[in-house]
Amino acid sequence: MNIIDLALFYKALSEPVRLRIVHLLLQRDEICVCDIITMLSLPQSVVSRHLAYLKKSALVTSRRQGNWQYYALSLIEPTHSLHFLLNSLQQTFEHCSDGNQDIKQLIPTIDHCLKTSP
Repeated sequence: MNIIDLALFYKALSEPVRLRIVHLLLQRDEICVCDIITMLSLPQSVVSRHLAYLKKSALVTSRRQGNWQYYALSLIEPTHSLHFLLNSLQQTFEHCSDGNQDIKQLIPTIDHCLKTSP
């Protein structure tokens, strides 16, 4: 890792919607884009744009399952050089009232996309 990588990490987190997405992803292994849209009450285009930015910055990975795209944090592995920053961020979120509102929106165990599949 170098200073440019570190700057890109912080730049990716410098937008409230992206911070909210990361906060949600810290709660689950992966989340379907449709659930992120529902939990954040934002238009699909806004969420997709920010997810694309996070993916380009290598903070998240994605996988397709049928019609749905699932996202996960890429820094979650303890061996990742920025993992400790993610842990620090998670502890900071515990004191963030706005972020806690998003967590209340998490669907406990049922994936919204699976419920709406044809």
